[in-house]
Amino acid sequence: MASVTFIGAAQQVTGSCYVVETAHGSRFLFDCGIRQGNDDVEDNRDVNFPFDPSKLDAVILSHAHLDHSGNLPRLVQQGFRGPIYCTRATSKMAEVLWDDALGLYEKDLEYENLRRARRGAEPLQPAYNEDDIKHALKLMQPVAFRQCVRLNAHTTLCFHDSGHILGSAIVDLKIAEDGREKTLVFSGDLGKRNAPLMNDPALVEHADVVMMEGTYGNRDHRPMDATMEQFEQVLHETWNRRGNVMIPAFAIGRSQELLYHLGTLQSQGKLDPWQIFLDSPMAIKITTIYDECYELLDQDDLQKIKGGFCDSIQCFLPQLHFSRSQEDSLAINKIKQGAIIIAGSGMCTGGRIRHHFKHRIWNERNTLIFCGYQAGGTLGRVIVDGAKMIRMFGSEYAVRARIETLGGFSAHAGQSDLLHWVGHFKPQPRVMLVHGEPETLKVLQDKLRTDLQLQAHVPQQGETVTF
Repeated sequence: MASVTFIGAAQQVTGSCYVVETAHGSRFLFDCGIRQGNDDVEDNRDVNFPFDPSKLDAVILSHAHLDHSGNLPRLVQQGFRGPIYCTRATSKMAEVLWDDALGLYEKDLEYENLRRARRGAEPLQPAYNEDDIKHALKLMQPVAFRQCVRLNAHTTLCFHDSGHILGSAIVDLKIAEDGREKTLVFSGDLGKRNAPLMNDPALVEHADVVMMEGTYGNRDHRPMDATMEQFEQVLHETWNRRGNVMIPAFAIGRSQELLYHLGTLQSQGKLDPWQIFLDSPMAIKITTIYDECYELLDQDDLQKIKGGFCDSIQCFLPQLHFSRSQEDSLAINKIKQGAIIIAGSGMCTGGRIRHHFKHRIWNERNTLIFCGYQAGGTLGRVIVDGAKMIRMFGSEYAVRARIETLGGFSAHAGQSDLLHWVGHFKPQPRVMLVHGEPETLKVLQDKLRTDLQLQAHVPQQGETVTF
């Protein structure tokens, strides 16, 4: 029988990683993501795969976000030599994400080793390096949506658009076994219906087993119209207070969506004369990849950006500044009021946003806007949960800035969208709920039972399920 073992993102939101084994002895890894919530040094030091990477036949990567792809360089370093199947957009974005993550990790490692040297402790050796990234990139084999690829004599792979970020995929794996074909579908991260720039998640109709994410399985997101009203109001009130706005944002998807919405407010005459800074070299590179892969985006939304007299986001949003260098980022600190700063990382675990916190989070005139999920253990979650003091760079900072959360910006499907997606499978498959916190998955499990009469299982980390 075939089986799937839940290595990561089982009753957790990050660290997506699952081993699929077939009766013919093939072994495939779905995703290989980092567990976010600690610092980069600790995250990388503690990676120990509970399987032999050299024994894997292939990796099937749903999308580029680090909690799905970030440990692939480590997997290669520890012996993996097979192909990595993903979409073309995912392969382009993974390179940007991995290079950025390595740079942050090396800086944190240098700082940690300086602290260790002061205590007389031995320095930590790098867990991986640029060569591991280059090797992993060479193993990538791009696959287009709806293009089926035969992995071996018994197994076929198809990708479908999951609508989460550019290039994100639903994994459809067909396994010939015991005279019949078994289908395992992994949702990856599912996007919302009618999300800006993204297509709606593809509806897959047949599977024997479905592994479905449940990040927001306990609730629906706020309607986008209401979210935009709140966004507009918060921006205007901060402008009137002569403050600045800080927005932690993921470089992929969230940053581009924010620019789209700011441009929409600008075109409607609803945006005060802010200076807008995209302070993320990675987000700037990703925005370029969005242009290169325009055919994957929602064409109606794309027309709003590229139509008329505008052929670029900077034309659509003329007060936008790209802060590529460290000097560009530091220059923003001289602006006392009227700046909207979009910077990484999205959960405030690193990156330039923490430096902007250092200069602005203690000032009550400023506003900090969260527009994405903040995982447990991250600095973002600590602030959302109401911390009055935070610790960064070895010092403590008072949190006096206005804190706002805009739930409608999430790139994940809410509860209704999850039920809509899984309800299209005929007949009903076995469902395994992954990529969510335990209490959230329990709510989704109960909702599936009452609304769809569908019995879903919530696997534990390390559990193996046969099918």
